[in-house]
Amino acid sequence: MNFYFHKGCIVYLYCVYLLVTRNIDLVYGGGSIGLMGLVSQAVHNGGRHVIGVIPKTLMPRELTGETIGEVKAVADMHQRKAEMAKHSDAFIALPGGYGTLEELLEVITWAQLGIHDKSVGLLNVDGYYNSLLSFMDKAVEEGFISPSARQIIVSAPTAKELVKKLEEYVPCHERVASKLNWEMEQLGYSKTYDISR
Repeated sequence: MNFYFHKGCIVYLYCVYLLVTRNIDLVYGGGSIGLMGLVSQAVHNGGRHVIGVIPKTLMPRELTGETIGEVKAVADMHQRKAEMAKHSDAFIALPGGYGTLEELLEVITWAQLGIHDKSVGLLNVDGYYNSLLSFMDKAVEEGFISPSARQIIVSAPTAKELVKKLEEYVPCHERVASKLNWEMEQLGYSKTYDISR
């Protein structure tokens, strides 16, 4: 029997291998479908702790069958990102779509504002994120992003290289503000979320 694996599947599976062998836990968007559903199941089966954070309204669509690891149901997408950030030591964007891009840009912005000083990485498989990185470089050239803020994000073509860069990351950008807490109150919520280290 022959199986066709999209290259993305192999990349995601290698990420699982790295997480499990390096004793790294997983915090993700909570779904049990798609590639991240497979990644979370494999990481959990490998003995690592998995935390899935999912808005209640997405549960019927993104959860099928048995849940994986610890599932935290939250009110909405804003709370999801704050909760994921609170439990994370670093952020990695694998090749993905609009949701990946939106979450990536938010954690970069949070770092720029001084809300956290955690590393942010792009797994740039086969140059998947080259256009985004060129956009960021152009924004620096045009004065929309400071050269030091451009250093918030690191990228690498392989998971192994990216994890190494994330472990070596030292924040070197100028913060707009320091020691901020992300207050959901500003968005109409009463609970305060501290996503800083």
